[in-house]
Amino acid sequence: MISKKKRKSSRHWLLEHLTDPYVKEAKKNNIRSRAWFKLEQLDKNNKLFKTGMNIIDLGAAPGSWSQYAVKKIGTTGSVIACDILPIKPITGVNIFQGDFRNQKILNNMLDSFKNITFNLVMSDMAPNITGHCSIDMPRIIELSRLALKISNDVLSRNGIFLLKSFQGEGFNELYQEIKIFFKKVKICKPKTSRTRSREIFIIATR
Repeated sequence: MISKKKRKSSRHWLLEHLTDPYVKEAKKNNIRSRAWFKLEQLDKNNKLFKTGMNIIDLGAAPGSWSQYAVKKIGTTGSVIACDILPIKPITGVNIFQGDFRNQKILNNMLDSFKNITFNLVMSDMAPNITGHCSIDMPRIIELSRLALKISNDVLSRNGIFLLKSFQGEGFNELYQEIKIFFKKVKICKPKTSRTRSREIFIIATR
């Protein structure tokens, strides 16, 4: 049975979602989710995209980051969208579906990418949130480390790693790990990220 507190929280989230200006803007412009606007702001502030880039989008479903990326890089670049969930086709985007926590699937994916030099790996991966930090944070950190591993395997020199993670236990250790592999590491929180959300973005450059 769902508790009154959980029902109240769900109603509050739904009301907030339906009245969110970025949600309305996304629907108006045929954008798949409000996450587009987070990436747009991160790009404007940090100049993430250039024409001709090769990009991997991890945790891509429903596809708004890939929508944005393919628009920015032009026809000479490429975007590969990866997720455990199915993604509806996006013009100019190659879609790879699989659970990268499975080592065999991860190896198959990396093998298919080995002849490509990637300039940007971006990860919007997140587990199903339970609301209990003791459960959620280890899962979040696990996915963040998986994204870090993939970026280390495929990124070119001067490549960029964009990671969404969350503040909480294990984040500081993750941040220090990223600093080992990248020359410049920056923490950001775009204004489109809801104030109460613990999500945070790391931009790391080799």
